Amino acid sequence: MTFRRFGQILFAGFLLFCAATLLPGGAPAVSGQETGTSLELSGFLVDAQGQAIAGAEVLVYLDDAEEAAAHTESREDGSWVVRLPDSPASSVRVEIERAHFEPYHYELSPDELLQLITDGVFSLRQITLENHIGLGFWVAGLTFVIVLLLIAFEKLKNTLAALLGISVVFISTFIGGAITPDLYIFDFERALTYINWEVIFLVMGMMIVVGIIEGTGIFQWLAFMAYRASRGRISLLIVVLIVITSVASALLDNVTTMLLMAPISIQIALALNISPLALLVPEILASNVSGISTLIGTPTNILIGAYADISFNDFLIFQTPGVLAAMVVMTLYVLFHYRHEISKHPGGISPTLYAKLQENARIKDPRALQRALVVFSGMLIFFAIGESLHLVPAVTALVGATILLLWVEPDIEKMLMAVDWMTLVFFMALFMLVGAVQEVGILGLFAGAMGQLIGESIVLGIIVMVIGVGLLSFGIANVPLAAAMLPVVRFLSSGIPGAESKVLYYALSMGAAMGGNGFLIGGETNLMTSGIAERAGVPITFMGFMKIGVPVTLLTLATGALWLWLRFVVMGA
Repeated sequence: MTFRRFGQILFAGFLLFCAATLLPGGAPAVSGQETGTSLELSGFLVDAQGQAIAGAEVLVYLDDAEEAAAHTESREDGSWVVRLPDSPASSVRVEIERAHFEPYHYELSPDELLQLITDGVFSLRQITLENHIGLGFWVAGLTFVIVLLLIAFEKLKNTLAALLGISVVFISTFIGGAITPDLYIFDFERALTYINWEVIFLVMGMMIVVGIIEGTGIFQWLAFMAYRASRGRISLLIVVLIVITSVASALLDNVTTMLLMAPISIQIALALNISPLALLVPEILASNVSGISTLIGTPTNILIGAYADISFNDFLIFQTPGVLAAMVVMTLYVLFHYRHEISKHPGGISPTLYAKLQENARIKDPRALQRALVVFSGMLIFFAIGESLHLVPAVTALVGATILLLWVEPDIEKMLMAVDWMTLVFFMALFMLVGAVQEVGILGLFAGAMGQLIGESIVLGIIVMVIGVGLLSFGIANVPLAAAMLPVVRFLSSGIPGAESKVLYYALSMGAAMGGNGFLIGGETNLMTSGIAERAGVPITFMGFMKIGVPVTLLTLATGALWLWLRFVVMGA
C-alpha cells in the first residue's frame, strides 16, 4: 500500500469519525452520590427576556449555616435540582450566582418549608435574574463592534479580525479578571460551548465535495453550453448565465461558483466587445439571491438551519418560491439597467470565441465526474430525507466527502488544500465572539428592544427582519450579522403569535443574503469577484456597483418580504 493511499484512508477515516460524533445518541448519564434523603429543591432560571440561563451556581443553606449544605449548576434549559443532605429544622435559604447577573437570594417561608418537609419536594418555579452591566459588558460590546467595522472596511481579513476579537475577550477574562472580577466575560470551556460544530463539519465536508467536482471541468463546459444556447444574443446570454449561476450557487456555494464563472464571463464579454460588468454583476447578484434557496447554498443558511433546526426540505418549501420570484424581478431590472450594452451586439456566434470555449469545455476526467455526480445526487437525496432518519446535514456531507475520497481517489494533499481552513477558523472564532456578546447580555437587551418595537405583530416582525437586516447587510458581512442575530430571532419567535412557524428565521436568511447586494463590501462573493475583475483590467467601482446593487436589493427584499407575508400570514404556516 503506497503512502498516499494510506493517507487517503486515514483522512477518510477521520471524516467518518467526525460524522459518527454528530449522529444523534442518548443523553449522557449523570453520576452523583445518593444522599439518603428524599428532600429536593428545584427551579428554572431565565433572564429578563425569558431565555434560559445555564451555568448559574445554586447554593442551598440550611438553618442559618455559614457553609452551603448543597449546590448545583443550572442546565442548558435553565433548570436545576438540589437534593438536600439533611432535613432542615428551621430555615432554607437559596442563593444563586452567575457572572453578568445580579445575585439572587430567597428564603423559604414557614409554609413553603412545611411543604418541602411534608411532600419531600418544592419548586421555586421560574426565577428571573437581572442583568449586571459591568466592565465586561462594555469590553465585549465594543470589541464586537470594532471587529464588525474592521471586516466591513476591509482593514483586516475576516479570520484575523475575529481572532483579534476573541483574543481581547480572553485577555479581559484571564488577565483583567485577575485584577477585577468585573472584567470577567467567560472562560475557554464556556466559549467552546458556543461553537456550532455541526456547521463546522458541514462546511468542511462540502468544501471537499466542491473541490472534487470543480476539478472535473464541469463549469467550463457549462459556460460553453451557455454561449451556444444564447446564439450570441446578449440579453439571452445574461439570462442563461444567471440561471447557471443560480443553480450552482444553490447546490454549491457562492464564492466557488463565482471563482469559476468570473474568468469565463470576462473572456466571453471581451470577445463580444461589451463591458464584462454586464455579465459579472448580474452573476454576483444572482449568486447572493439564489444561494438561500437551499440549506447548503450559503454559509448564512447553514448557520440558520443548524441553529433553528430548519431542514433542507423546509428551505425548499418555504423559501425557494420567494427566491424564484425575487430572481425574476432581479433579472428584469438587470436587463433594463444594461440595455445599452445589450444593444451594442447584434447577436450571432463568434467562430473564434466558439472554438476557444469548445476547446476549454472538454471534461478533464469523465470517470471522476460521473462518480462525483452519483455521490452528489445521493447527498441531495439524503439532505432531503435526512430529517426523517434523524440524520443531520453535517453527517451527510462528511459521509459523501469520505466516499468521494475513497472512490474517486483524488490527491489527498490537494484535497487538504481545497478545504479553506481559514474560513473554518473564522467561523469558530466568530461563534465564540458572538457567544461573548450573548454571555454578557447585550443580545438579550437588543432582543428586548426589538421585541418592544415589534410587539405581537408578525407582519411588522417580517418587515423589520427582512428590510432591517437587509439594510444592515449593505455594510456588514452577512455571516457575522446572521450569527449575531440568531439569538435575537429566537427570543422574538418565542413571543410573537405565529412566529413559531420559524418565519423570522427565513426573514433573517433573506435579509442577510439579499442585503449583501447593496454595496460592494456587503459580501465575500462581491469582493472576490471584484478582485478577479480588477486583475483582468475591468475594475468594479463602489459607485458603479451601488447604482445597480441598491435598486436590485430593495426590489428583492420587498419581494422576499411579500412572499413571507403571503406564505405565513395569508396562507398560514
